[in-house]
Amino acid sequence: MNSILDFSRAKRAEQPIVLIAAYDAQMARLLAGTDADAILVGDSVAMVVHGHPSTVHATTSMMAAHTAAVRRGAPDVFVVADLPFLSTRSGRDAAVLAAGELMRAGASAVKVEGLRGHEDVIAHLVESGIPVMGHLGLTPQSVHQLGGHRVQGRTPEAAARLLADAATLERLGAFALVLECVPAELAAAASRAVAIPVIGIGAGAATDGQVLVLADLLGLDAEFRPRFARRYVEGHEIVRESVNAFVRDVRAARFPAHEEVLA
Repeated sequence: MNSILDFSRAKRAEQPIVLIAAYDAQMARLLAGTDADAILVGDSVAMVVHGHPSTVHATTSMMAAHTAAVRRGAPDVFVVADLPFLSTRSGRDAAVLAAGELMRAGASAVKVEGLRGHEDVIAHLVESGIPVMGHLGLTPQSVHQLGGHRVQGRTPEAAARLLADAATLERLGAFALVLECVPAELAAAASRAVAIPVIGIGAGAATDGQVLVLADLLGLDAEFRPRFARRYVEGHEIVRESVNAFVRDVRAARFPAHEEVLA
């Protein structure tokens, strides 16, 4: 992906869009050498990297620092950065300042969770020249209000509300939409209902694309096993085995070897 126009082109061509969430230059550099379409600098960085219990601990400065690191590692990749908790709830000016900080840090676009109560902010961001990706369904920044990480849109009323919100985001100018933890049938209906791409996470296979956190698909956390995240390798085992091999070599005086010693 080189611009937001490529997202709509991919949907029209029925070419699935693949986003990977990553937070640092090293991982971004690796992703830049893959076939993934874009990198998402998610506010999940507060949990994955900083060890907080939820994404509400992410701040604009935290997001900007990680966005800049990802951009340095992947200078030519489309990068979407999350606007953090409450950054869209303090008025249009505050939201524009926060989004501007992320864009100057290297973001190609920003992602905004939810819709109701800050519709004017989304419209103003778009009018200000800032590409906006929406996010509906399970919105982790609202986890306390939602009563935990629960599947959303299960009742007819909730499903109708989500479809209406997706249409509103399209009308306000969002170029794409993430749907998180909603029933597969609802996600499929949303994908059909709007012209912008719908990218799923825990939303079935009928969306226009998928997003996963790199640490999840690499299996770097032995304990965290969300049902929707497929592990492609048990990375935590590889890391531990590699470190223990290094420890054994050091203790047995096998490291450094002669060819590894600087003259």
